[in-house]
This record gives sequence, structure tokens and C-alpha cells, in this order.
Amino acid sequence: MTQHVVPQPSAQPSEVGGGVRSVKSAERTIAVLEYLSSAAQARTLREVSADLGFPRASGYALLTTLVSTGWVETDGASRYRIGIRALRAGAAYVERDDVVQRAQPMMNELNIELGETVHLARLDGAEVVYLATNISRHSLAVVSRPGRRLPSWATGLGKAILAGRPWEEVDELLPEILEPRTIHTITDRATLRAELEEIRRRGHAVDEQESTLGLRCFAVALDFGSAPNEALSCSIPVVRLSPEREEEIVAALLQARAHIIR
Repeated sequence: MTQHVVPQPSAQPSEVGGGVRSVKSAERTIAVLEYLSSAAQARTLREVSADLGFPRASGYALLTTLVSTGWVETDGASRYRIGIRALRAGAAYVERDDVVQRAQPMMNELNIELGETVHLARLDGAEVVYLATNISRHSLAVVSRPGRRLPSWATGLGKAILAGRPWEEVDELLPEILEPRTIHTITDRATLRAELEEIRRRGHAVDEQESTLGLRCFAVALDFGSAPNEALSCSIPVVRLSPEREEEIVAALLQARAHIIR
């Protein structure tokens, strides 16, 4: 299971860019939104206040304000979850993203050509965040919706991006313990380093049921002239795979990447 890290607001205002002091109320607002967006289920006021280290009265006032503005919703039983305004903000981010706009036409073509699920994701810290998805036309498919976050070391997308960076940078980026998602997830640093070296040699990454059992994912990094931050992938259930099919998928991904980054 991926370790859940609770965002913690600063106890005192801290300096941000240019020596400007951060605003404590803004830090707390961001902490609440990040906390609720990563929560698997709605949270109570007690849980929010305790996990984030807020005084209960301050937490209630902040949640009430966020509910009134639509950024947080309540289920009527004193539990809070992320609100629809956050969805609108996230959709606007994706719609205006340059890489998404460049990649989407080729994702559409890949989806039509291969008939399988195609993903675009970006590295954010030690995780990858899914930006866009074209869903498989088959009934048997596993889909990661835009906005979903997964550990980079457990996904083809993440490994493709990490392989384009020096190991020292990767080692510093990753958490001390590489939590597994399945029995196949690489959790040993030496093994992961060797895997990333092989990905650099081979030119594409493979997620061998490391994120989801029964699913294999092929991925290529989108290198726009610097260390890659994004990757493109095709996911397919192993029951539909053959050596010939794998070659077809990898060739299609490499061709799509060439069109996107040119």
C-alpha cells in the first residue's frame, strides 16, 4: 500500500520566492484541499483537524468557508470531501496544458489503431499524475482516470520518466521505502537502478503487473530537450498479449512519440 503523507502547514509564516512571507491562512487552505483530494473517503472535522494539526475551531471555520465557495462539500453527516470547484480547476489545468494539447491527437490515433487504453502522465515529486486517458474499446480494461496519482517506481510511465534522469537525482527524489502495489513491484533500489539502465538501453519501459495484477503497460518518455517530465503509455491485459502484439504496441508508441516531440 502506498504510504499516505499528510500535508502539514507551517507553524509560522515562512519565506517564499523573493523573501516574501507566506500567508498562514493560504497555507492551511491548500493543506486542507490537498488532504481531502488524497483521502479515500470523506473525513470528519475531528479527522481533518487532528491530521493537519489545526485547532478545531480554526478547522471548522476554514471548512465552512470552503463549503460555501464550493471547494469542499459535506455529505450532511458532518463529513467533508473535495468539491466540484476543484474538478473545474483541474479540468481547466488539463485543457490548457501544452503537452496535453500536443499529445492528444496522437493519443486518439493510438487508441484507434491499437484499440487499447492510452495514458499521458506527468511526474510530480515521487508520483506520476495522469493527465489524459483514451479508454480501450474492449470490455476488459483497467483505466486510470486523469488526476489519479501512482508511485513512479511502480508504473511504466514513471519508470520511463525516471530513466531519463541521473540515478543520483532519482535516488534523492524517491522515498526511503519503496512501497509495493503488487507482488511484482520493484522495491529494492539496486534492482530499480538496473531496471532504469535497461530502459535507457531499450528505449521504452515495461510495467510487468507492478501496478495492477493482470495488466502490462508499455511506456515511452516524452523528451522535449531536457530531463523528461511526461510519458505516454499503452496498457493491456496480459491475456490479450503475444510477442507480436508487444512489438506492434512498442513500435506504435515510439512513432507517436516522434510526432509529439518533433
